[in-house]
Amino acid sequence: MEAPLAIQEFLEYVVAQRIDHPESASVLHDLRGNRHEYRIRLHPDDVGRVIGRGGGTISAIRNLAMAAAIKNELKISVEIEEQETGSEV
Repeated sequence: MEAPLAIQEFLEYVVAQRIDHPESASVLHDLRGNRHEYRIRLHPDDVGRVIGRGGGTISAIRNLAMAAAIKNELKISVEIEEQETGSEV
């Protein structure tokens, strides 16, 4: 398995274990120049669970993803996006 895909699957797995709405979560991967960008999209109620107290959880997730990236000589960034909740009519 290619390293960028493995990092994406790792992020999907770890995030899914921490949240209440896994059906609303996704990890998007984009290659911008030589940097792999991972955007974690979450239900608004789940954002705090992934960020953690004082940002500790997201920091740990980023550190693990970064370790895999360094091992494979990749440059990455991991960001969280809160999904917009539309009102149903």
